[in-house]
Amino acid sequence: MPDRAASERPAPLPYTETRMILVCGEALIDMFIGAPSPNGLSAEGVAGGSPFNVAIGIGRLGRPTAFLSTLSEDTFGAFLADRLADAGVSASYLQRCPNPTTLSVIATTASGEPHYSFYAPDSADRALKPEALPSQLPSDINAIAAGSYALGVEPIASAIETLLRREAGGRVVSLDPNVRPRVVGDLVTYRERFERLLAYADIVKASDEDLHLLYANQDLVASAQAWLKRGPKLVIATRGADGPLAFLNSLVIERPAPRVNVVDTVGAGDTFHAGLLSWLDANGLLTPSGVEGLSEAQVAEALDFAAAAAAIVCTRRGANPPTWSEVVRFMVERA
Repeated sequence: MPDRAASERPAPLPYTETRMILVCGEALIDMFIGAPSPNGLSAEGVAGGSPFNVAIGIGRLGRPTAFLSTLSEDTFGAFLADRLADAGVSASYLQRCPNPTTLSVIATTASGEPHYSFYAPDSADRALKPEALPSQLPSDINAIAAGSYALGVEPIASAIETLLRREAGGRVVSLDPNVRPRVVGDLVTYRERFERLLAYADIVKASDEDLHLLYANQDLVASAQAWLKRGPKLVIATRGADGPLAFLNSLVIERPAPRVNVVDTVGAGDTFHAGLLSWLDANGLLTPSGVEGLSEAQVAEALDFAAAAAAIVCTRRGANPPTWSEVVRFMVERA
């Protein structure tokens, strides 16, 4: 991992072992569509994909991380691999294949909300097969994060489910549905798989939009509490400007969202997830026993850090997560 200035690293861990967060899922190109001109539409391609953004976010925050996925051998795949390397994300679990890279075309609304169209038939980021998984993970991997449409398209969905079933209990498992109906298709089938995965999860982070898409006729609080009963120790619902809501045992913990001038919200939820895991890791809490023993105060601190990281991303175009020192400075300035 490239060296970073000490000011960009979190506080030293209270344990001495080397730890690493393994992020699993898709990596793609976000193609931002600009204003039309007489010659056509302007466009800018940037690295994207929810789990990819989480891995980048954790790397930027100075925590050891690796990315498990399949990247294309095309130009876009090389670009994605370079971005991971730039953020210090280990390539030890990356595979390459000739399939093309997924394109996600994004047009933002006047309020900064993204509208997505996906071009992903037979693409590289869904090509991971269960038999291609490492036969065992080294002991230094203390957590696995997964989510988004990689949980709903084959063969990678089966690969991730196989991995989580095998590793649950020995490492923290954190899930984010990040629902993409246009990619996963049948939401009933996607919901059934996600509910099955809850039995392996320690942490679940979802947006209010995710919960509404999966449970259209159910209150957000009821949906989150129902998840908590299926196995996770901590369930978090992010609600944009209304701030995150966490469910821990019988506690409901609500925190405010920082007020910022929004450029767009692309990558905000992913950065929240990365910030949450990074804060827990930096404080020696990203272990199964650490998550199970979380206090209300610890969860509130983690939410505040994650919300600050997400707010910073909203002031930038695209998924461009901050460093640890940027988040700390942001929080100090608003204290």
